[in-house]
Amino acid sequence: MNFEEDGFFDCPFFNVNRLARVMNKMAEEEFALIGLSPSYAYLLMVVEQNPGITQKDLSETLHIAPSTSTRFIDKLVSKGLVQRKSEGKLALIYPTDKGLQLHKEINRCWQRLNERFADIVGSEQGSMLSGMMHAVSEKVEKK
Repeated sequence: MNFEEDGFFDCPFFNVNRLARVMNKMAEEEFALIGLSPSYAYLLMVVEQNPGITQKDLSETLHIAPSTSTRFIDKLVSKGLVQRKSEGKLALIYPTDKGLQLHKEINRCWQRLNERFADIVGSEQGSMLSGMMHAVSEKVEKK
């Protein structure tokens, strides 16, 4: 099987998913050190930066379905890293002291992941790729 002849070389779907699988594996390795998946760590970072964020806003910020954010929040509540506080019909999400204590470790995990990626592809190319993927994602989501 020849990668270029089979049409995979020019296929955005295949290539984006291929890179996502590799990056996810690297991220899982880095975050295993603190016992969180990268997705949970990212959610915790957003809650830390926006204490009292609604689930709807959290879902929109992370570009995930509300049901997915519910599952993530439930898991972090069970770990004692975030808490829900009801305000009328809204459930507001706050970091706990235990969640806030992970801030430095989470940042170190992201830093190690970014350094690993930059060591492989180069910092300039990695930065350009991230910028391009962000811009393309914005365009595709607005379509």
